[in-house]
Amino acid sequence: MNAASPGRRLRDAWKESPLALPGVFCPLVAKMAQRLGFRAVYLSGGALSASMGVPDIGLVTLSEFVDEASRIAQACDLPVVCDADTGFGEALNVERTVRLFEGAGVAGIHLEDQVLPKRCGHLSGKLVIEADAMVAKLRAAVAARRDPDFVIIARTDARGVHGFDDAVRRAKMYLEAGADVIFPEALTTEEEFRAFAQAVPATLLANNTEFGKSPNLEVASFGRLGYRVTLFPLTAFRSALLAAQQTLEAIAKTGHQRDRIPTMLTRSQLYELLDYQGYEERDRAFFG
Repeated sequence: MNAASPGRRLRDAWKESPLALPGVFCPLVAKMAQRLGFRAVYLSGGALSASMGVPDIGLVTLSEFVDEASRIAQACDLPVVCDADTGFGEALNVERTVRLFEGAGVAGIHLEDQVLPKRCGHLSGKLVIEADAMVAKLRAAVAARRDPDFVIIARTDARGVHGFDDAVRRAKMYLEAGADVIFPEALTTEEEFRAFAQAVPATLLANNTEFGKSPNLEVASFGRLGYRVTLFPLTAFRSALLAAQQTLEAIAKTGHQRDRIPTMLTRSQLYELLDYQGYEERDRAFFG
């Protein structure tokens, strides 16, 4: 076991080289990401909401987020970054939010400056709170963490509301309030990503989501632009949903699943991922 805290390991990972941060929508996918060599994983509020059958508009509760974060953190040895929406309230609520996520064993969270009910960062119609109100939330978050390496990521949605310059202004205020990482949501071009990095000297996170306003660049390309972390929040989730839909369509149409079998994880692959053999060996050992 690595004695360093999850937050410390996350910081070391992005300092070593630009970090790909894949969204994992269940503990088993977190195990898969670890075996494939990823160095950290992410729990998306959008994926968690969708998996519960509701849109990502702030309906999922803090306890539901923390419960799932805890399951993912226990399933793998990687640092876990969690979406914490708007902090589930004002500054005093944010204190509790940080303590619960930290207690769940995650490496850090990101907080956004949207007004509730929040919206996907790449949709129109969202609003942002006053920058001073977000600063208060970030100060509360920094003061509440017990491990100084627990990572506080400040996301600003101001680009799509008030424009690029306001996003830069807010980012600098959020850094002064103690944020460790800045997450500028919904920048629209490669040049905007470059200009933001030049204007905001900080550890930066790029959101490489699909079907949104931002370009889908490679991790190395974002790294050259100045972004130490590249987030893929819903990539695996969207792929899995389409595969599930295509499989259900095939069964409904043909009455069998035979043509889909080559696209499936085999029984032996699933058992190996679950470490089924290890459980059986330990069970026998405990009984002598």
